[in-house]
Amino acid sequence: MTEWLLGLALFNLASVGALFVPRARRRTRVPWLLFGVSLLASELAWVWLPLQGSLALIFALGGALDSAVGQAALLALLLSWPVLAWSVAIGLAAAAPVERALQAGLGENYKDTVPAALRGLWRTTVRFADWRNPARFEHPDVEVIRGIAYGPAGVRQQLDIYRPKSIPAGGCPVLLQIHGGAWVFGDKAHQALPLMYLLASRGWICVAANYRLSPSVGFPVHLEDCKRALCWIRTKGQEYGMDPRFVAVTGGSAGGHLAALMGLTENRPELQPDNPGVDTSVQACVPFYGVYDFLARYQQHVNGKLVIRFLKDRVMHESPEQNPGLWDLASPVAQIHENAPPFMLVHGQQDSLAAINDGRTFAQRLRRSSRKPVVFLELPGTEHGFDSMHSPRTEAVIDGVQRFLDWVRANP
Repeated sequence: MTEWLLGLALFNLASVGALFVPRARRRTRVPWLLFGVSLLASELAWVWLPLQGSLALIFALGGALDSAVGQAALLALLLSWPVLAWSVAIGLAAAAPVERALQAGLGENYKDTVPAALRGLWRTTVRFADWRNPARFEHPDVEVIRGIAYGPAGVRQQLDIYRPKSIPAGGCPVLLQIHGGAWVFGDKAHQALPLMYLLASRGWICVAANYRLSPSVGFPVHLEDCKRALCWIRTKGQEYGMDPRFVAVTGGSAGGHLAALMGLTENRPELQPDNPGVDTSVQACVPFYGVYDFLARYQQHVNGKLVIRFLKDRVMHESPEQNPGLWDLASPVAQIHENAPPFMLVHGQQDSLAAINDGRTFAQRLRRSSRKPVVFLELPGTEHGFDSMHSPRTEAVIDGVQRFLDWVRANP
């Protein structure tokens, strides 16, 4: 039993340490390892902490404390538990920074400009039942239609539709969800499910789209596919109950990068060669923990050289020296303009994979140029990919996204 208790203590210290190690020291070639263990100590701390206590008690009753090694392991666990308890506490308190960010970006009285009919659909209280099962997503008022082709390239050009079972005569506003996966993997069916089911249960239609992946294709094919999916919404969406006059776009990680580009590169014929006359503007943009500068030109990436090397070899298929224009096109920070749509940027302070400084820099520069509001939500103690599961923090954030989108609808 001593070995089991020691192993539990070492793994727990790794998860806590990965979450709270200073960002300046995250110069690692294995950021995915940091991400995996720190996500456990952040979003699932409320599960991990009581589970540890139960396991430690079992090991202690089995004789693990009969040796100095076992006693040291228990001490290590006891020292780390306050950190996990703090992680649970800030997750439960996430509604406060969400509301502060919305008020800072939209105005202290932003709710007053939203019609009562829309405000009546907002959730006023998050219950334990809303997040007690992190992986349960289905909703009785939502139907899902899967595998609809928006292009000829098979499964990589298909989309899924999440819609209310009762659709009003005028159709529903649309949210286009773009999955992440470092531009090389990922699938439409596995990300942003809490957000899509929530919005679909409250009168939205959410469209989750696949796109072709690197290294078999290079940028900007990913962006062209996302625009092709948007063109499908604009030309075919009414058949499924959509109101194509209001389309917002969201996505996480690589999907956040592509969502930001969707908001900043509207109606460029070279990026929509199959649909040059279709409107590819979006009415709102909500990137989660995106990558906004492929060249790390403002030193905002701790692992800037590693990022550029990965992108050059797998995603861009050309170096910055060979094609600087392509790297600028791939960098949302270089595509900012005054007519950008309203943005709500969501980023965790402890993100291991997408630098929080990149999000800060992008938000600052976007605010300087855009005539529309920019909301920047910076979440303490929060890791990459937090919104892939139900948690107190996820519920607070997706409620905030709904308030933001409804505000945009009410303030065109």
